[in-house]
Amino acid sequence: MVDTPSKVLLVDDEPGLRESVQAYLEDSNFQVRVASNAAEGWDLLQQDTPNVLISDIMMPQVDGYQFLKQVREDVRFQGLPVVFLTARGMTSDRIQGYKAGADAYLAKPFDPEELVAILNSLIDRRAAQSPEPSGTPDMATMARQIEEIKALLTQRGSMIKQNNSGIRIDFTPREQDVLDLVAEGLMNKEIASRLGTTVRNVEKYVSRLFGKTGTNSRTELVRYALENGLVTT
Repeated sequence: MVDTPSKVLLVDDEPGLRESVQAYLEDSNFQVRVASNAAEGWDLLQQDTPNVLISDIMMPQVDGYQFLKQVREDVRFQGLPVVFLTARGMTSDRIQGYKAGADAYLAKPFDPEELVAILNSLIDRRAAQSPEPSGTPDMATMARQIEEIKALLTQRGSMIKQNNSGIRIDFTPREQDVLDLVAEGLMNKEIASRLGTTVRNVEKYVSRLFGKTGTNSRTELVRYALENGLVTT
């Protein structure tokens, strides 16, 4: 099975740069979405969380620093790797960028191969630091979480709010499938068998679900999904 391309969100108000960077990254096997300003970028973040966010600093209305502050204040995106891409290359600007929470900083003009190397490094680092890096806790932890999930299922009727909280998360169809099966109390191996995929891919989807919901364990994920009407089965 072919690995799913890593997703990148590029936010920059220069059309020429957006098009050239998007084309290069797509040729490098990234899935790229683009936005021309922070407001558009924020809307796209709500629809689907990328693996990396690339943002310009000098943008109209809301600049990159303000945009990053908004991103970091949302629990779902606190661990999202962010690269600042800007014409401002002064040391003081770089320091301000890092203080704002940027993970990397590239001044224009830049070498696109360096950008690809930075993106791959940030994605690999985040995977290594994931709260469930392999998607598979030790067996004792997994067994405890499965029992907790089964206990939550007995309370399901009283927990569901039918999404009255206003929370809306756009899961991909496969993410929704994995969420539904996790909520049934299945282990990764069982989910992989049910969906006809690999355990490793299931682990990746579970990790993405943690990121999108701001949860850190299967039990937290299922509770959050039940309380907000995010489970379809």
